[in-house]
Parts: sequence; structure tokens; C-alpha cells
Amino acid sequence: MVNTERVLIASLHPSLSEQVLIRGWIYRLRELAKTTFIVLKDCSGEIQCVADPTNTRSLLLKLDEPLEIKGWVKPDSRSRSGFEIEVTDIRVLNRVSHLLPFNCSSDISEIGIDTVLAYRPLSLRNPSVGDIFKIQAAILHYFRQFLWEKHFTEIVTSKIVSSGTEGGTNLFEIKYFERSAYLAQSPQFYKEQGVAGLERVFETGHVYRAEPHASSRHLTEYYSLDLELGFIEQPEEVIQLEKELLTYIFEMLNENYADIIARYRTKPLPNIINVPIWEFQECLERLKKSCDRTDLVDDLDPEAERQLCQLAESETDISALFVIGFPLSARPFYTYPRGNNDASQSFDLLFEGIEITTGGQRLHKREDLEQALHKRAIDPISFENHLQMFDMGMPPHGGLAIGLERLTSRILNLPNIRQATLYPRDRYRISP
Repeated sequence: MVNTERVLIASLHPSLSEQVLIRGWIYRLRELAKTTFIVLKDCSGEIQCVADPTNTRSLLLKLDEPLEIKGWVKPDSRSRSGFEIEVTDIRVLNRVSHLLPFNCSSDISEIGIDTVLAYRPLSLRNPSVGDIFKIQAAILHYFRQFLWEKHFTEIVTSKIVSSGTEGGTNLFEIKYFERSAYLAQSPQFYKEQGVAGLERVFETGHVYRAEPHASSRHLTEYYSLDLELGFIEQPEEVIQLEKELLTYIFEMLNENYADIIARYRTKPLPNIINVPIWEFQECLERLKKSCDRTDLVDDLDPEAERQLCQLAESETDISALFVIGFPLSARPFYTYPRGNNDASQSFDLLFEGIEITTGGQRLHKREDLEQALHKRAIDPISFENHLQMFDMGMPPHGGLAIGLERLTSRILNLPNIRQATLYPRDRYRISP
């Protein structure tokens, strides 16, 4: 019997007693005198196909060309899958029109990132690149799955806003009919409005920062994993939630993507539950004592983040820590104060040398927000649309944001965040 419907490679089984039709790209090709071996790859996997060379030579097959193959499933113990496809018919669906700089099965470790990005669809077929985005997709899936089970509601908010979330800095201005608008730096205000209505919300989406960085860790457009929850008493509750969230994501990745993780890491992803929480001032003291650092005042620089992760690893065997109590003046105006020493209820998560999360407890009373704005010489009237929400029964609340590309980069030990970004946007790149 002939099956005229396409079958994904992962659905093939040696017990199939019918002719199958499969489609995919040529991943590997070897033409011998008596046999042509074609490894075909689709979105679900790869399979070796064997054909009579008299039927393939005239086709002048090349790597990366898309094919349609009909054939019989034949058991073969020499094949990695335990079977192969004996080809009865083959059709080229399109031609590779010119000499490509690499192929889907090439070792592209020495190929420059600009070339990889310029040929992005081709590079995605290469496991060393495609697997990065399979992991990234899995992170998104497990992020949602964990929060759904914790009674969070996913929201979708606008990325065109009338003013900045943090007082108007680092904004991309856009022409919006007869007036100016901006690309959102953060969904923070929308998340808070979500808390006022739904108590627990999360969003995944792009945010935009007009920061003139040109480094291996910064993007002007990145994908943010945001969550916010109401009825908290302290930011440590948000930290505990993130510990459980990341531990769940890491456990699922270790369980379901162990083969990919093992290619990038010498050890499985760690359990985050017992990661330490260090006060900001404590971090400065540790850096002074261990690294002779006396130059930091109100924030941590990239080198300090790496040094602190090394110190945490020396004590806990995990290169990660939460830093809490950043100076209030260095955090957004809506940040809740921590004590009476100009500290804030704001935290960062440093993971394997880089900050991947910023979060904290927010001010939830209108009069406190207005006072915080006045202290920064900002007229509260500019935020009236947001402030009026705090007259509607806003509970104490807090949340966090995780940079998806940074998290992916750290999980897979990638040296450049652009490797974990499908189409990077930075100071100099706006295509493809």
C-alpha cells in the first residue's frame, strides 16, 4: 500500500509495512558506485535513505536541497535508528542556486557571526545553531507551564507607549501620526495594572532600550520574561518564586534535552533553590576583601558580576547569587525602600557571571509614588494615567524580568548574546 500523505521522520517505525512519503533537506550525501546514501532531515529528525545511483546521478543533488522521497522502511542494524528508507522515487523540490558559505552539516565553529546571521535560515538547519533555539523555545514553554500552575494569567500588552516607564531615559522615539510615541522599555506599568485586576500575571515579549552599547551582552531589542504578583510582604517572596521557577526550568531541560545540554556544559544545569542572597553592601565588602575592589558605589559592573559569581561558587558550588538592597537612587522611582539607609527592595540574579534578572517590590500607594517622583524632579502629572490605578485597591506587589537571550546564553555557555538571538538588534545592526 502507498501512503500519499507526508510522514514526519520521527513518526517512522521499522514495523511500517507501507510505502512512505517524506520531505526534508539533504543533510548528508554520499554517492558510491552501487549506492547513493542520502541523510534527509526535517523538523522532527533525520533518516538515512538508500537509492540506486542510476536514479540519482542525473539529479545532480547538492547538500541543503529540499527533497520529496517515496520509499519502503527497511530494518538495518547498522543504521543509528535501526532502519532506513529504500528509495523508490525522488523529487527535488527546489535547487540551491549558488555556492553556500557553509552547509547544514558543516562545522561552523570558525564561521564568523556576521556570516551566520546573513544566512540565518541555513544556519538554523545546522544543529550547532538550531539546537540553541530549541532550548530557547523550551525555556519559554517551561516558563509558561510553571506559572500557569501557580495561577498566573498570561497578558499581552502594547509595545507603543506615550512615555517612558523609568522617567523617559533610553527611549526609542517613533513618529505616531501627528505626535511622538515610544517603544516600550518594559511592560512594568502594564504588569502592575494586571496585578490590580488579576493578582498574578506574566508576559513574554520584546522590549527596547536605546542604550549605545556595543558589547557581547547587550541588545537594543531583547525578549523579556516578565511576571508580577500581588499580596506580597517582601521581595524575598519574589526571589523564592524565581528560585522555584528556574529550578523547574533547569530540571526539565536536564531531563528532556540532556543530549543538547551535554554538548555545551560539562555539568547539568544546577538546582537554584539554595542559591545565596547577599546584600548589596555585603557584596561591596566581599569584593573589597577578595578582589581589592574599591571603585563601586551604586551598582555592579560586568567584572564585579563575574567576581561575585566566582565567590558564590567557591562557597556553594553554584555560580549564582541574588544581590538585594541596591541603592534606591539607582533604581526606578517605583521601587520600594529597604530600611532607612537609602537601600531598595530591589534585587538582581547573577548567574554564571552575568545579571540575568532584575526584580523587586514596588511602591503600591499613590502618595508614596508621587513623593518618589518629586524626589527625582519629575512631575507626577506625567504619570497620571498610571497613578490613578493606585486609587483602585492596588495590593502590595512585586515582580521580576528575565532576559531570555541572556538566560539562553548562560545555559549554553555562549560567549556572545547574538548567538542566542534569532535576528539581533544592536547599535549597528537592523538587518536581516
